[in-house]
Formats: sequence, structure tokens, C-alpha cells
Amino acid sequence: MEEKTINQVFENRAKKYGQRIAIEKKLKGRWESASWEDYYKRAAYVGLALHDMGLKKGDRVSLLSENRLEWLYTDMGVLGAGGCIVPIYPTLIDEEVEYIVSHSESKFLVVENNLQLQKGLYTAKRYPGLQKIIVIDMNGVGANPLVMSFAELLEKGKKLYDANPGKFKELADAVTPDDLATIVYTSGTTGVPKGAMITHQNIMAVVMALHKIEPHYAYDTDQTVPFLPLSHVFERIAGHFYGMYVGITASYAESLDTILQDIQEKRPTVVLAVPRVLEKVYQRIISQVQEQSPFKQKVFYWGQKVGNKISTLREQKKKPGLLLKLKYKIAYAIIFKKLQNALGGRVRWMTASGAPTAREIILFFNSAGIMVIEGYGMTECCAPATMSNIADYRIGTVGRPLPGVDIKIADDGEILIKGDNVFKGYWKMPEETKESFTPDGYFMSGDIGVFDDAGFLMITDRKKDLIITSGGKNVAPQKIENLIKSDPLFTQAIVIGDKRKYLTALVNISQEQAEHVAREKGISFTSFNDLLENEQFQKVVEEHIEKCNQKLARYETVKKVGIIRNEFSKETGELTATLKVKRKIVQEKYKSIIDSLYEEDAKTVQVA
Repeated sequence: MEEKTINQVFENRAKKYGQRIAIEKKLKGRWESASWEDYYKRAAYVGLALHDMGLKKGDRVSLLSENRLEWLYTDMGVLGAGGCIVPIYPTLIDEEVEYIVSHSESKFLVVENNLQLQKGLYTAKRYPGLQKIIVIDMNGVGANPLVMSFAELLEKGKKLYDANPGKFKELADAVTPDDLATIVYTSGTTGVPKGAMITHQNIMAVVMALHKIEPHYAYDTDQTVPFLPLSHVFERIAGHFYGMYVGITASYAESLDTILQDIQEKRPTVVLAVPRVLEKVYQRIISQVQEQSPFKQKVFYWGQKVGNKISTLREQKKKPGLLLKLKYKIAYAIIFKKLQNALGGRVRWMTASGAPTAREIILFFNSAGIMVIEGYGMTECCAPATMSNIADYRIGTVGRPLPGVDIKIADDGEILIKGDNVFKGYWKMPEETKESFTPDGYFMSGDIGVFDDAGFLMITDRKKDLIITSGGKNVAPQKIENLIKSDPLFTQAIVIGDKRKYLTALVNISQEQAEHVAREKGISFTSFNDLLENEQFQKVVEEHIEKCNQKLARYETVKKVGIIRNEFSKETGELTATLKVKRKIVQEKYKSIIDSLYEEDAKTVQVA
């Protein structure tokens, strides 16, 4: 029978794989796992308990937690009971959580721990529709009639399951492809957060499309070590749901800090990542190389050059000559194998979706036998709408549309998307929904792009992010930012210049790389902050920016730079969950230094 809902997929995989490990999560240094059978039963316990507590078909349940097994039990339990999950990022503040829970009219809220419970209690005081808060980790949680432990929920559900084992299947089978599976709220960086309504059909359209292209999860023995948040649509649909469809084992990393150790332990074959992760790995490698002797540096850059030639020929579908193959064999042994081994030694491919990735970084990973897959999508398309193909790709493009996805370019360059993957609309926002579609039913992405001569889509920028200088020049900031971030000295960059006479940039500096450069150039300093204020070091920053400028058209060059001492982060609000910069937030937060960069006689490099 054709599977039309994710509920049907879940039930069938649980039957097929039984006692094989389905999911595991590292907590406090130890792995906790669940077989497919256990996974299904625990999800059933959650679904039946909530159903007994009043959850009806179509009702919403908000979920506020980091990745953990209980997240997955809740997800599949609520979906099986006919409900709709509303994922919430754990980094959101009280007011943001309250808005999402109340706007979605959630009946229940599942939270990870006492810290997140406080946000739930704040919400409950302002939103009377919240019937119960379920807490996963009860450590430090006091008695409260509104609060229930996750353990109690499971115990209640188990009794219901034992009394009527077929009830959960009955509820799950009553769900249709058109029913809502999830409401995913956008980050709200450009205004009030909007809840994208995603159906079972939307999810299944993406899952089936991903399985028809190369790369895909090739075997049910594939292994992943997810570290992106399940609250994000990319990890949840392209990772969790598609992984479930194939039947792979997902070993959720403990945290971003332990990711390399967790990867080495579980040795994944596929890694779902975002460009910032690749950039960090690459910058780390370059920094380490620059600490080596001149001879070792020379060997590294020779090997990188050889790898680039091999990767470029592969991209062009050409075969290398005998001498180049021999050189590559040597380069792989002394350079690229170390990268592969650092990622467990088995990775076939990894994604870099959501933002542009520098060509040299992609070539470097490809040289290690790790094919970097670029793609394009958004919440409203259930993550990927296009994907690179291992057999036929062009670096710098995001591939061709997925099977079943129709993409065209509007007269003003905007990317328009139609297909079963496109969401149902924005929850309780009919006007915003109407304004997001063309009269003939294409979703208006807000991104600017173009198809090349072979049908590969290239993203040039966000429609709203395009900079128009006071001289009338249209500038795509991401291109420039990507170039700046390819330099290991810079960890983040955001280009400013709309309605201004020239471009400036705010940057974060890599402390490790800055101190290395300072030692190399004989610049004395007592601390990192002291170094940032040092005029000699600021001159170095200016020189690095000038090197980037040499690769740009004159109107694209950055004239002045503001160094932001504190690294942009999710916790301080400048980055999204997938580590993309929130432009509006950054520009508001650092308005004073931006304005100072446009004052007459302003220093070329300033620090804030």
C-alpha cells in the first residue's frame, strides 16, 4: 500500500525493523537508545495519554526542547493521535514563547527542563488556553497543578495502550494527507513571526522527492549523527522524517561542542550540515596549518592545489591524467585523509544548505571524498526545493528542482515555487497568505535567482536584502560576505550600504587566528580586546579586507569595517538556529557603530 502520511511510514518501519536501533541520543556523555519497536510504543503512549487528556484531531501541541528522544516520542505520538506539533526553539525568550503558544492556540506544552518550564509558566499566566505543561527533566521542578512529568505521561499512556493496543493505530489511520502535521513559526526577523502550516502531504512530497535523486540515504544501514535542531524544518523533514522513511539509525549528538567526538564515535555515512559548520571546520584547519613550519605549509598548499584540480575535473566530468592521479594519491594520504578521519572515516556526502558556501571550501571537502551537496529551500517549501546531484552538479549553484517541484523566475528576478511540497498558508493570517502567492498559485520566495544554461538554479540574494547604494548600484551582500568569511581571520561578516554612498561591513574576528597573525607580525598585546584596539592589528584587518576587495567590482568593495568584539550567537539574538545572521537585529543592535562608519574622516577600522 502506498504510504501517504508520515504516520503510515512510522508504523510500517516499526514493524519491519523491530528490535533494531532506530534512534539514540547522547546525554551527559552516555548514549540512550530506542529500538524501532520501543520508539513506536513510547510514541503511542504519548499520543494515547494526550488523547485521553483532551487532544482532538487538529489540536496543537507546542514543543520547547533541545534534541532528545522525548522530542521524537512527542512528535510521532502527537502526529499519530491526529494532532499538530508546534516546535519552538529553546533559545527564544518568554515573550516569544508566549506568542507562539497562544497564537497557535496550543492545548499542551512539552518542555525540556525547569529553565524552559519558567517560560511555560509565564505563558500560562497570559494564555488561559494552555491546559497542561509536561516536563521532560523534572530536576528542580516544584509541585504545580499545571505541571506533569513526562514519565507520568508515559506511564498513563502505557496503561491505555495495554488496555487497548489497537487504539493508537486507529487514531493514526484516521489522519489524511491534507491534515496539518506541524505549524513552524518563522524567525520573525522581518516582523511578527508567521506560522507556516505544513501538512502530511507536504512532508511526504519532500520525502519521496529526496528518495528519487542522488544523493539520498542509500541503505537502511546508513548512519547519521544529527546536530541541527529538530525545531528547524530542514533537520526535521530532510533528516528525521526522510531518515525514518529509509529506516536508518539516527544518533543525535550531545551538543555542538561535542559534535566531532560524537561523530568519531558513531562514524556517520551522511552529515546534514549548514555552511557555517563547513566554514568553521575549514577555518580551523587553515589556522592549524599556519602554525606549522614553512615546509609543512608548502606541502599543505601543494596538496590543496592538487585536490582542487581533481575536484574541478570531477565537476566537469573529466578524468585526470596519470601524473595528476599519482599526485592526488599522495595528497590524499598526507592531507585529505585526516579530514575524512576527523569525521569518522565513512562520510560519503554532507549538505551545505541555507546560504552560499565558498567554492574553495567545497573543493577542499570534495577532495577528501566528502561530496558537499548544495541545496535551496525554506520553511514554506518544507526545506529543500532544489538539490545538487552527485552525478551532475555545478559548484556555486543549488542544483535543479526536486522531482515534482516547479520553479520559475519572475520578471524582477524573484524565485517562484509550486508543488505538493509548498505549505498550506500562514496560520490565522489569510491576508499574508494571499500576498505570498501569485494569481496562478506560485509561492513568492522573496529570493532572487537565475537558471544557468544547464538548468541549475543560482541564488543571487534575498529580495529584501539587496543593497541599493545612493549611487543607484544594486549589490548582493551575501556574495561579499561569503568572500570575507573565506578568510580565516573573520568568523562572521555582514555588509551594510543600503541608500548609502559606499559599503561597510561589521565583522567578528577569530581570536585564535588574530593572535597567530599578531605573533607572526610582532604585534605585542596583553589580551584579545587589547589586540583589537591595536592600530597595527587594525591595519592588518584593513589589508585582509583589501585582498577581498581585489576580487570584487569597484562598487562592491568594502570601504570601512566595524569590528564587533562579542561573537554573534543564537543566545545573544544575532544568529538563527542554523547559524545565519539576522540582518535586521544586527543592524539595530549596532546602529551607532554603523552610523560612525559613515561620518566624515571616520577611521577605516573601528571597534565596538
